Amino acid sequence: MIYTTRSRRQNWTGETVGIMVLDCEYPYIPGNVANATTFSFPVRYAVVEGADNHRLIFDRDPALLDLFIAAARKLEAEGVRAITGACGFMALFQKEIAAAVDIPVFMSSLLQVPFIHTITGKRVGIISADSANLTEEHLAKSGIARETPLAVGGMENCEAFRQAIFFPDGTLDDDAVREGVVDVATGLQRRHPDLGAILLECSDLPPYAHDVQKATGLPVFDFITMIDYVHASLVRNRYAGWV
Repeated sequence: MIYTTRSRRQNWTGETVGIMVLDCEYPYIPGNVANATTFSFPVRYAVVEGADNHRLIFDRDPALLDLFIAAARKLEAEGVRAITGACGFMALFQKEIAAAVDIPVFMSSLLQVPFIHTITGKRVGIISADSANLTEEHLAKSGIARETPLAVGGMENCEAFRQAIFFPDGTLDDDAVREGVVDVATGLQRRHPDLGAILLECSDLPPYAHDVQKATGLPVFDFITMIDYVHASLVRNRYAGWV
Protein backbone atom coordinates (compact mmCIF):
# COMPACT_ATOMS: atom_id res chain seq x y z
CA MET A 1 0.00 0.00 0.00
CA ILE A 2 1.21 3.50 -0.84
CA TYR A 3 0.09 6.41 1.34
CA THR A 4 0.03 10.04 0.22
CA THR A 5 -0.34 13.28 2.17
CA ARG A 6 -3.64 15.11 1.97
CA SER A 7 -2.07 18.53 2.48
CA ARG A 8 1.46 19.93 2.47
CA ARG A 9 0.55 21.87 5.64
CA GLN A 10 -0.51 18.71 7.46
CA ASN A 11 2.13 17.71 10.02
CA TRP A 12 -0.04 15.12 11.78
CA THR A 13 -3.16 13.15 10.92
CA GLY A 14 -6.01 11.06 12.32
CA GLU A 15 -8.47 13.77 13.45
CA THR A 16 -11.67 13.56 11.43
CA VAL A 17 -13.72 16.26 13.15
CA GLY A 18 -12.59 19.82 13.92
CA ILE A 19 -14.49 21.62 16.65
CA MET A 20 -14.71 25.40 16.90
CA VAL A 21 -15.07 26.47 20.52
CA LEU A 22 -15.89 29.86 21.98
CA ASP A 23 -13.35 31.97 23.83
CA CYS A 24 -14.67 31.15 27.30
CA GLU A 25 -13.30 29.78 30.57
CA TYR A 26 -15.26 27.42 32.79
CA PRO A 27 -15.08 23.68 33.64
CA TYR A 28 -15.63 21.49 30.56
CA ILE A 29 -16.69 18.25 32.20
CA PRO A 30 -16.82 14.84 30.45
CA GLY A 31 -19.73 14.87 28.03
CA ASN A 32 -19.15 18.50 27.12
CA VAL A 33 -18.27 19.09 23.46
CA ALA A 34 -15.14 20.95 24.60
CA ASN A 35 -13.83 17.92 26.52
CA ALA A 36 -11.93 15.60 24.18
CA THR A 37 -12.56 12.57 26.43
CA THR A 38 -16.23 12.83 25.47
CA PHE A 39 -15.40 11.20 22.14
CA SER A 40 -14.24 7.69 21.26
CA PHE A 41 -12.15 9.11 18.42
CA PRO A 42 -9.61 11.96 18.21
CA VAL A 43 -10.93 15.46 17.54
CA ARG A 44 -9.13 18.74 16.92
CA TYR A 45 -10.09 22.05 18.52
CA ALA A 46 -9.79 25.64 17.39
CA VAL A 47 -10.63 28.54 19.69
CA VAL A 48 -12.51 31.34 17.92
CA GLU A 49 -10.46 34.09 19.51
CA GLY A 50 -12.59 36.99 20.75
CA ALA A 51 -15.90 35.15 20.31
CA ASP A 52 -17.43 34.65 23.74
CA ASN A 53 -20.94 33.45 24.54
CA HIS A 54 -22.20 36.96 25.29
CA ARG A 55 -21.24 38.26 21.84
CA LEU A 56 -22.78 35.19 20.19
CA ILE A 57 -25.92 34.52 22.24
CA PHE A 58 -26.96 37.91 23.56
CA ASP A 59 -25.45 40.38 21.06
CA ARG A 60 -25.68 38.21 17.92
CA ASP A 61 -22.67 40.20 16.74
CA PRO A 62 -22.30 39.91 12.93
CA ALA A 63 -18.62 40.83 13.26
CA LEU A 64 -18.05 37.32 14.62
CA LEU A 65 -18.49 35.82 11.16
CA ASP A 66 -14.96 36.66 10.02
CA LEU A 67 -13.54 35.11 13.20
CA PHE A 68 -15.48 31.90 12.63
CA ILE A 69 -14.44 31.67 8.99
CA ALA A 70 -10.77 32.13 9.94
CA ALA A 71 -11.02 29.33 12.52
CA ALA A 72 -12.81 27.05 10.05
CA ARG A 73 -10.17 27.57 7.39
CA LYS A 74 -7.44 26.88 9.94
CA LEU A 75 -9.04 23.55 10.85
CA GLU A 76 -9.49 22.65 7.20
CA ALA A 77 -5.83 23.42 6.50
CA GLU A 78 -4.83 21.23 9.45
CA GLY A 79 -6.49 18.25 7.81
CA VAL A 80 -9.84 17.61 9.51
CA ARG A 81 -12.55 16.15 7.33
CA ALA A 82 -15.54 18.02 8.79
CA ILE A 83 -16.13 21.00 11.09
CA THR A 84 -18.64 21.43 13.87
CA GLY A 85 -19.38 24.12 16.43
CA ALA A 86 -19.72 24.02 20.20
CA CYS A 87 -22.79 26.20 20.73
CA GLY A 88 -26.21 25.78 19.14
CA PHE A 89 -26.39 29.53 18.57
CA MET A 90 -23.60 29.18 15.99
CA ALA A 91 -26.48 28.32 13.63
CA LEU A 92 -26.44 32.02 12.73
CA PHE A 93 -23.34 31.43 10.60
CA GLN A 94 -23.98 27.92 9.27
CA LYS A 95 -24.40 28.80 5.60
CA GLU A 96 -21.58 31.34 5.43
CA ILE A 97 -19.03 29.07 7.11
CA ALA A 98 -20.06 26.10 4.97
CA ALA A 99 -19.53 28.23 1.86
CA ALA A 100 -16.07 29.30 3.04
CA VAL A 101 -14.54 25.79 3.19
CA ASP A 102 -14.62 22.64 1.08
CA ILE A 103 -15.50 20.10 3.78
CA PRO A 104 -18.80 19.40 5.57
CA VAL A 105 -19.85 21.95 8.20
CA PHE A 106 -22.44 21.37 10.91
CA MET A 107 -22.29 24.31 13.30
CA SER A 108 -25.37 23.75 15.45
CA SER A 109 -27.08 20.88 17.21
CA LEU A 110 -30.32 22.43 15.93
CA LEU A 111 -29.57 20.97 12.49
CA GLN A 112 -30.95 17.68 13.85
CA VAL A 113 -34.47 19.01 14.45
CA PRO A 114 -35.88 18.25 10.96
CA PHE A 115 -34.50 14.70 11.22
CA ILE A 116 -35.91 14.24 14.74
CA HIS A 117 -39.36 15.45 13.70
CA THR A 118 -39.34 13.24 10.62
CA ILE A 119 -38.51 10.05 12.50
CA THR A 120 -40.87 10.67 15.42
CA GLY A 121 -43.72 12.50 13.70
CA LYS A 122 -44.20 14.35 16.99
CA ARG A 123 -43.36 17.63 18.68
CA VAL A 124 -39.65 18.23 19.28
CA GLY A 125 -38.58 19.61 22.63
CA ILE A 126 -35.58 21.94 22.61
CA ILE A 127 -33.68 22.78 25.78
CA SER A 128 -31.62 25.90 25.13
CA ALA A 129 -28.99 27.73 27.13
CA ASP A 130 -31.30 30.76 26.98
CA SER A 131 -34.71 30.29 25.38
CA ALA A 132 -35.44 34.01 25.16
CA ASN A 133 -32.49 34.45 22.79
CA LEU A 134 -33.24 31.45 20.59
CA THR A 135 -34.88 33.23 17.66
CA GLU A 136 -36.74 32.37 14.49
CA GLU A 137 -33.52 33.23 12.65
CA HIS A 138 -31.59 30.50 14.47
CA LEU A 139 -34.31 28.00 13.61
CA ALA A 140 -34.60 29.03 9.97
CA LYS A 141 -30.85 28.89 9.43
CA SER A 142 -30.90 25.36 10.83
CA GLY A 143 -33.40 24.29 8.18
CA ILE A 144 -36.31 24.06 10.60
CA ALA A 145 -39.62 24.75 8.85
CA ARG A 146 -42.02 27.17 10.52
CA GLU A 147 -44.70 24.50 10.72
CA THR A 148 -42.47 22.11 12.70
CA PRO A 149 -44.10 21.64 16.13
CA LEU A 150 -41.64 22.66 18.83
CA ALA A 151 -41.59 23.09 22.59
CA VAL A 152 -38.74 25.30 23.75
CA GLY A 153 -37.40 25.55 27.27
CA GLY A 154 -34.28 27.20 28.59
CA MET A 155 -31.71 27.10 31.35
CA GLU A 156 -31.94 30.82 32.04
CA ASN A 157 -33.77 30.25 35.34
CA CYS A 158 -31.19 27.76 36.64
CA GLU A 159 -28.88 29.90 38.73
CA ALA A 160 -26.13 27.27 38.85
CA PHE A 161 -26.06 27.11 35.05
CA ARG A 162 -26.08 30.88 34.59
CA GLN A 163 -23.30 31.34 37.12
CA ALA A 164 -21.09 28.66 35.61
CA ILE A 165 -21.58 29.52 31.93
CA PHE A 166 -22.50 33.19 31.62
CA PHE A 167 -20.87 34.66 34.73
CA PRO A 168 -18.08 32.15 35.37
CA ASP A 169 -15.94 32.08 38.47
CA GLY A 170 -14.18 28.87 37.48
CA THR A 171 -16.62 26.51 39.20
CA LEU A 172 -19.59 24.42 38.07
CA ASP A 173 -22.08 22.79 40.44
CA ASP A 174 -22.69 19.55 38.53
CA ASP A 175 -25.55 18.32 40.71
CA ALA A 176 -27.40 21.64 40.60
CA VAL A 177 -27.10 21.93 36.82
CA ARG A 178 -28.27 18.32 36.44
CA GLU A 179 -31.31 19.06 38.59
CA GLY A 180 -32.01 22.19 36.55
CA VAL A 181 -31.94 20.55 33.14
CA VAL A 182 -34.08 17.64 34.32
CA ASP A 183 -36.61 20.12 35.71
CA VAL A 184 -36.78 21.88 32.33
CA ALA A 185 -37.16 18.57 30.48
CA THR A 186 -39.91 17.21 32.70
CA GLY A 187 -41.67 20.56 32.57
CA LEU A 188 -41.71 20.45 28.78
CA GLN A 189 -43.07 16.93 28.83
CA ARG A 190 -45.75 17.84 31.35
CA ARG A 191 -46.94 20.83 29.29
CA HIS A 192 -46.71 18.99 25.96
CA PRO A 193 -47.95 15.38 26.15
CA ASP A 194 -47.28 15.03 22.40
CA LEU A 195 -43.54 15.46 22.89
CA GLY A 196 -41.66 12.82 20.86
CA ALA A 197 -38.03 13.62 21.63
CA ILE A 198 -35.78 16.20 23.24
CA LEU A 199 -32.83 18.05 21.72
CA LEU A 200 -30.25 19.61 24.02
CA GLU A 201 -29.21 22.71 22.05
CA CYS A 202 -26.38 23.75 24.35
CA SER A 203 -22.98 22.07 24.17
CA ASP A 204 -22.75 22.19 27.98
CA LEU A 205 -25.82 19.95 28.42
CA PRO A 206 -24.83 16.55 26.93
CA PRO A 207 -23.33 15.46 30.30
CA TYR A 208 -26.95 15.34 31.50
CA ALA A 209 -28.51 13.55 28.50
CA HIS A 210 -28.70 10.28 30.42
CA ASP A 211 -30.53 11.96 33.30
CA VAL A 212 -32.98 13.66 30.93
CA GLN A 213 -33.73 10.36 29.22
CA LYS A 214 -34.17 8.55 32.52
CA ALA A 215 -36.62 11.22 33.71
CA THR A 216 -38.66 11.47 30.50
CA GLY A 217 -38.29 8.12 28.75
CA LEU A 218 -37.77 9.98 25.46
CA PRO A 219 -35.06 9.87 22.81
CA VAL A 220 -32.50 12.57 23.62
CA PHE A 221 -30.34 14.21 20.96
CA ASP A 222 -27.50 16.69 21.37
CA PHE A 223 -24.20 17.81 19.87
CA ILE A 224 -22.64 14.43 20.64
CA THR A 225 -25.22 12.40 18.72
CA MET A 226 -24.65 14.73 15.75
CA ILE A 227 -20.85 14.62 15.89
CA ASP A 228 -20.80 10.84 16.32
CA TYR A 229 -23.14 10.47 13.34
CA VAL A 230 -20.99 12.62 11.05
CA HIS A 231 -17.79 10.93 12.21
CA ALA A 232 -19.29 7.53 11.38
CA SER A 233 -20.00 8.73 7.83
CA LEU A 234 -16.39 9.86 7.37
CA VAL A 235 -14.62 6.77 8.70
CA ARG A 236 -16.44 3.71 7.43
CA ASN A 237 -15.19 0.33 8.59
CA ARG A 238 -15.17 -2.92 6.68
CA TYR A 239 -17.76 -5.43 7.86
CA ALA A 240 -16.65 -8.81 9.11
CA GLY A 241 -18.77 -11.78 10.06
CA TRP A 242 -20.28 -14.83 8.50
CA VAL A 243 -23.29 -15.83 6.39
